Amino acid sequence: MLDLTTIKNPEFLKNMSREQLESLSEEIRQFLITKLAVTGGHIGPNLGVVELTIALHTVFNSPKDKFIFDVGHQSYVHKILTGRACDFETIRQYKGLCGFPKRNESEHDVWETGHSSTSLSAAMGMAVARDLKNTGEYIIPIIGDGALTGGMALEALNHIGHEQKDMIVILNDNEMSIAPNVGALHSVLGRLRTAGKYNWVKDELEVLLKKVPAVGGKLASTAERVKDGLKYMFISGMFFEDLGFTYLGPVDGHNYDELFENLRYAKKTKGPVIVHVITKKGKGYLPAESDKIGTWHGTGPYKIESGDFIKPESPPPIAWSKLVSETVRTVAREDSRVVAITPAMPVGSKLEGFQKEFPERMYDVGIAEQHATTMAAGLATQDMKPFLAIYSTFLQRAYDQVVHDICRQNLNVFIGIDRAGLVGADGETHQGVFDIAFLRHLPNMVLMMPKDENEGQHMVHTALKYDDGPIALRYPRGNGLGVPLDKELKAIPIGTWEVLTEGSDATILTFGPTLQMALEAADQLKEQGISVEVVNARFIKPLDETMLHHILKAKKPILTMEEAVLQGGFGSAVLEFAAEQGYHTAKIDRMGIPDYFIEHGSVNELLKEINFTTEETVKRVMKLTQLKQKGLEVR
Repeated sequence: MLDLTTIKNPEFLKNMSREQLESLSEEIRQFLITKLAVTGGHIGPNLGVVELTIALHTVFNSPKDKFIFDVGHQSYVHKILTGRACDFETIRQYKGLCGFPKRNESEHDVWETGHSSTSLSAAMGMAVARDLKNTGEYIIPIIGDGALTGGMALEALNHIGHEQKDMIVILNDNEMSIAPNVGALHSVLGRLRTAGKYNWVKDELEVLLKKVPAVGGKLASTAERVKDGLKYMFISGMFFEDLGFTYLGPVDGHNYDELFENLRYAKKTKGPVIVHVITKKGKGYLPAESDKIGTWHGTGPYKIESGDFIKPESPPPIAWSKLVSETVRTVAREDSRVVAITPAMPVGSKLEGFQKEFPERMYDVGIAEQHATTMAAGLATQDMKPFLAIYSTFLQRAYDQVVHDICRQNLNVFIGIDRAGLVGADGETHQGVFDIAFLRHLPNMVLMMPKDENEGQHMVHTALKYDDGPIALRYPRGNGLGVPLDKELKAIPIGTWEVLTEGSDATILTFGPTLQMALEAADQLKEQGISVEVVNARFIKPLDETMLHHILKAKKPILTMEEAVLQGGFGSAVLEFAAEQGYHTAKIDRMGIPDYFIEHGSVNELLKEINFTTEETVKRVMKLTQLKQKGLEVR
């Protein structure tokens, strides 16, 4: 048995027998199952690509040859084979291994990714660079069938096929992404899965077709049509062939003989090649293998023997995603215009209940954020009430559609911005900290965030009753506070804040989860004789200008707090208001996310790292009040 923690690089694979590789596959699976039971992580995708990853590292020579993982959910086996098994207990933990490829972790990680459908475009760039520099390495993007539905991937396929660059595209087809895949392209792949291999048949067919005579005129034209007809009859991969790719497969992704045969054939083939590999997500661990809805795509800790997830002793409050989706469902019972749209996240966004009750009004469009956003705009033009459930980090991908198709036309689209703020273990590619800055400056946009679940359900009701343009609701990852919920939903007046605690010495303006931090700081400051007003600034746009005028006229120093980037954020909006309204001596300080990408770790660890804590809040307010007493400006 090989000690996986002693692996330094994948060169050892080239000297292993087939039996040794099979044994290694099982060792890696047991290693992953054991380690991820403690830390959690993307277990399903990685169990499915064990043989494929080993085969790739056996046939090719990383890092000279470039492996470009799309999304990166399936890169754990690659990390093990490139010398990182010894650090695996730290994966997705603070200051530990990243759950995705990371260029500063290893020379074998040549592309960083957390969002899908980027690998083919990156591969095209690397292929162009290779040819310009005449370095001759193989370029091997590894993309899943779910990611292939992303518009960017299709744009890249179109360009690669046109340019005919040498490239070996591994299509890892496990019939799922995070949730079951949808769409016409998924159906095309389904037909390819059942059609059987044809790559060797194709070569023989080409020889046969060349023998068909082409005499001239109509006879020659007829002969060409016969050739084309025969190709479509016998060659199941014509979808990719017509795009300019040589199609190999389908290949059993757990059979080393088939993998080696096709990968070596691909190496000898000129131009772009698609190797269509069929894998089983979760292979080797029955609970993950049996998963049909994506529960085992990424998990927290679990019990190996039973597959049960380790849960807190007492049930947690309702998850924010579920609160929002279930409130949308409640409103939908009374309003037949409500339609839910999600880009491949029905499970993460907790829309299963809505989907079950209103299947005709629920659309999972696959990994296609731009399409989802403009589809919502199209629905809104017809007096429908679209709810677009999308993670903050994925909304970034649809920015132009929000600007051009929703805000510019002032359409009544309700955007549910899930995972807003720091998300923790998924790290820098998934932190939802940019949405305020890229939405606040858009004309017609309303942006809000609730202090608790009760206010959250009322904000959902507010958004679906709003008729004056686009409106977005931010809500964090995880669970609420456990507050009681009102039985009757009510609308909250747009652009209104509320005072949670009265105070005469300073004001804290914040919203969402950071309100709890502000209230704790206010309590500590009260013990020191400093009276602090805490305001629930639940509408990030529009600001409550009436309340702001009142605060600024009273010359109370202001501290703004936001779990989002400072540049262009909520604090910037308060500064702009003060400057525009002539409050030039106002004392305003801001707390938020600094100007760098925040890596992975628990949310509390990350907040501490950036000095976003109750203690820091107390210090900032004390400084503000001291400056007020001295008549000085905040710098």
